Amino acid sequence: MEKNNRPDTPCVAVCSTTFDDVCRGCGRTVAEVADWVFMTQEQKDLVWERILKEGYPRRN
Repeated sequence: MEKNNRPDTPCVAVCSTTFDDVCRGCGRTVAEVADWVFMTQEQKDLVWERILKEGYPRRN
């Protein structure tokens, strides 16, 4: 996913952190989800890079 084509948030409305601190839908940690609106664009870009490498966001 190209940086310019990314949505504002990686959220895919499949929110679950039942087994650990990572959302099964978007791949962000609980802290990243909570802090998202306060992050700089640079911080968001770093999160995007990591979650895309890990195969997120997922819709199932």
